[in-house]
Amino acid sequence: MRAATLFAAVLSGAIAFASFTGAVYAQDYAAILAAPDRTDADRQNDGKRQAAQFLPFIGAKTGMKILDLGAGAGYSSELLARSVGDSGKVYAQNMNKSEKLEARMQTPAMRNAVALARPFEDPAPAEAGAFDMITFFFAYHDTIHLGVDRARMNKAIFAALKPGGYLVIADHSALPEDGVNVSKTYHRIGESALRAEIEAAGFKLVATGDFLRHPEDQRTATVTRNPTPVDEFVLKFQKP
Repeated sequence: MRAATLFAAVLSGAIAFASFTGAVYAQDYAAILAAPDRTDADRQNDGKRQAAQFLPFIGAKTGMKILDLGAGAGYSSELLARSVGDSGKVYAQNMNKSEKLEARMQTPAMRNAVALARPFEDPAPAEAGAFDMITFFFAYHDTIHLGVDRARMNKAIFAALKPGGYLVIADHSALPEDGVNVSKTYHRIGESALRAEIEAAGFKLVATGDFLRHPEDQRTATVTRNPTPVDEFVLKFQKP
């Protein structure tokens, strides 16, 4: 009995400490993916994106504030919104207003999300404050042929993150020698070229994911007409 009382006291203290320090908790990502109100289209995308491995790699937690760059129709934004819960916030950014994202914003799953139509060089309003995490999925390569000032963009991303915050990037892999030269023709970017740009802004690479790798991909065709599954890289950076 005394041991049970002691355990309860320790647990209570741990919870109080976590609350005081703003600690976040591990998520049940499998339950998030299995939520009954998710669309069939999103479930199909889970397989393409290896979401069961991708979500834990991203590591979004309860209460986090996240900026999702190049959000598109909001597939990833919604998963992030579900992951951070009602105490968190997700800002889904596109250069221009997206009707598909706006439609998704009307669903209950996006009640803690905000849609942004802003340039990549200034992706979030100042009043949003500093972010715990920024994500950039399969759209960094687009900033090349769209004429975005990437050095300015990456500087803005660095400034928008809290110290210790994470930047998670995934994109379609190009041959190393192609670098940033096939963003429009193949919709790809060289991993080393992207990494060099991000590290030049001050970020440190802390993890890589190989769950979207396809070594059989020759990386010499556009991703929409590739004869094999597309080789894709996933990188996690941290702001010191």
